[in-house]
This record gives sequence, C-alpha cells and structure tokens, in this order.
Amino acid sequence: MDRIPCADASAAVLFCDVLRREDGVLLVPTETVYGLVCDAAHEAARARIYEMKRRPASKLLTLFFASREAAEAAFPAMPEIAKRFAAAFCPGPVTLIVPDGEAFTGFRIPDHPALLRLLKAYGRPLASTSANLSGQPPAHTPDEALKSLAIPPDGVLDGGPIPPDSAASTVIKVERDGAWSILRPGPVSEEMLRAALA
Repeated sequence: MDRIPCADASAAVLFCDVLRREDGVLLVPTETVYGLVCDAAHEAARARIYEMKRRPASKLLTLFFASREAAEAAFPAMPEIAKRFAAAFCPGPVTLIVPDGEAFTGFRIPDHPALLRLLKAYGRPLASTSANLSGQPPAHTPDEALKSLAIPPDGVLDGGPIPPDSAASTVIKVERDGAWSILRPGPVSEEMLRAALA
C-alpha cells in the first residue's frame, strides 16, 4: 500500500494508476473528513468499498467531480435550483442529490487542493464515501481510517490531520420540480442556502 503526502507532486500520477484498476480503492482527505474513492464505473472497486466499510447495499455512494461543468454534464436534468446551489457552494462541503434518469444520485466537488488535482488528472468521476465502518464516527486522520476499515485500501493520499471539529458535508436533495430539503445538516446551514437563492 503506497502512502504519499499530498505535497508530493507524483501522487496524482501514481494514484491515477491505482484508480484505473478494476478494484482499485484509495483513502483520501477532503476538507471535511477522510474518504474512500474509486472509479465510479468500476463495479469491483465499488463492491470493495462496501466490504471495507461493511456498508449496507441500500446506501448509495456519492460521486466526486472536478468541476461544476463536469457535474452538470453528467446530470443533464439537474434542476436550476441545484445549479444555483452548486455555483454558490461548490467546491465546498455540500452534497447535492439530483435527478439521474428515473433515480437520484448525490454528487460533490470537494474543496481540497490535492484531491482536486487527482480528480483533474484522472478525468473521470470518482465514487466516494467516508472512510469509516458504517455507523461509526468519521475519520479525521489516515491512521484513524486505517484502523477502522475492515479491509485496507490500495493507497493513501496523506493530508495529515483534519480538524476534529470538521463536520461531514451538508446533504441537500433537490426534486425534479426544484423543491429542496436538507437530509443531513452540516457546515452549510439552511440560512446560507436560502441566502444563495435570494
């Protein structure tokens, strides 16, 4: 398992190789907590993440994108309200759940320089979730995450400790008609969201 500091310029290239594997999974920092990521199109890698977290299959993974443009291209039916939230708070600690065909999918643009470099270098969306056993507190250091997980990842992008009071992202679901609701409170409050729409 490679463990590379975020400041190492070689990290993005090396970890792109890991992500190209059908079952490749990385441990990465975000601005909120440590997370697990894999190529969103790799079924074996997504299955490994569920095993690592002992996560119920009913809980879907979130997609990480490098930019708002990439997210909007992936979700052509994204409501205008969701686009306004994304313009105001992305990159940042907001997860938007938007229409995706007949279903709904969550996405986020993380505000962490090293992770954004990796996303841009890889050029494809990454499936993601917090790096902890399902139901347990999120990890704020790589070692916390590694001790918690049932199976180790293939690589660690080491960003050092994240402040322990950092909260997981605010999760907002935007319906097809533009109605929205907060599914999980977080750093971006309802007042901030309403102000962005004013």
